[in-house]
Amino acid sequence: MVFQDEFELQTYNHGDLQDITERVEQIVKQSGIRTGLAHIFNVGSTASIGTIEFEPGLKRDLPELLDRLIPPSRDYGHEQTWHDGNGHSHLQATWLGPALTVPVRQGHLKLGTWQQIFHIECDIKPRQRQIVVTILGE
Repeated sequence: MVFQDEFELQTYNHGDLQDITERVEQIVKQSGIRTGLAHIFNVGSTASIGTIEFEPGLKRDLPELLDRLIPPSRDYGHEQTWHDGNGHSHLQATWLGPALTVPVRQGHLKLGTWQQIFHIECDIKPRQRQIVVTILGE
């Protein structure tokens, strides 16, 4: 069986990290699937999905780490082409990836105690994001 739904997410700035675990869990419950996989996908090339312990220190650390590893710069090839200031945004999002797959067991996401699903905005401006959740299983 396959079930798919989506939701919109408003982001506010570069590095905006949001916990989307409950929204994904609601879709899992709606699906009626007891055992399978939940695939969570960000539509767009400048944001990412992953897991983290969603606490204030890591909410600060992850965006700061991304900016140290892939800092804003006008030297990226993307900047040479588009001059839009977000070459680093594309690279950060590509490095983290647009999607995550989580097991579904007994009708719930199988996550660790300190593991939540996050969405991070890597673009330089607020965005309205579309998150597609596909549940596969029985």
